[in-house]
Amino acid sequence: MKIGVLGPLVVSIDGTSVVPSAAKPRQLLALLAVNAGRDVNVTTLTEELWDSSPPSGPAGVVQTYVKQLRRAIADALGPEHECAAKEVLSRSYAGYGLNMPAPVMEADLFQQLTGRGLRALAGGDDETASELLGQALEMWRGPLLADVRIGPALRVELLRLEEARRSALEGRITADLRLGRHTEVIGELLALTERFPLQEQLHGLLMLALYRCGRSWQALEIFRKLRASTTQELGIEPSSRVQKLHRAILTADPQLDLAAPSLAAF
Repeated sequence: MKIGVLGPLVVSIDGTSVVPSAAKPRQLLALLAVNAGRDVNVTTLTEELWDSSPPSGPAGVVQTYVKQLRRAIADALGPEHECAAKEVLSRSYAGYGLNMPAPVMEADLFQQLTGRGLRALAGGDDETASELLGQALEMWRGPLLADVRIGPALRVELLRLEEARRSALEGRITADLRLGRHTEVIGELLALTERFPLQEQLHGLLMLALYRCGRSWQALEIFRKLRASTTQELGIEPSSRVQKLHRAILTADPQLDLAAPSLAAF
């Protein structure tokens, strides 16, 4: 079984997709997919599908969706497969669970690569960190579960994966800056800071990249825009870390040189 959530939903068995076209069964399958190997109770499934407005007899409706999914799973398995559909999409006292021996889970592979990349970054192996984190980020096929309606339970999982993506992205750019690739990352960072106007780490990385390209005035302008955003939106000043970086740019601090530590020093 292959399970992918880093883009449109993918759940396939031996190359055959079992993702339904109907919105509610697809949403149910998505929640089971992000929790593959673990049971999801019926209450959580009900809240995901209908939030605070469930239909009459929601458990029965969930069971109907499960039967639809099992039919698709049975077709994908074929008559000769050692597993039955009820074993793949199982029912227990705790709820329903998606189970298959040794599933290939896209999100797990992403997190494994990210973990290895961040450990390499912490250990000073910037080439390895950039490569591993780049590979992890390339696994994203688009917005998370782009073709699935998102309810409260899925939203929690998506926030967790988005945070892991942000960590991988910041780590890869940090490694690239350490490797002298400041020119290459400026365009990417400009787009990211426009998308996330309150993300201080991204702004700090952009300030550093611009400074190292001899564009100090632009680096200072990025700080000005960040400060305007944080004071207007949050009512606070930028963190002391970013303010320290700002002062270092103003004074052309030697620590900002390429041979010196990157943003982590500030």
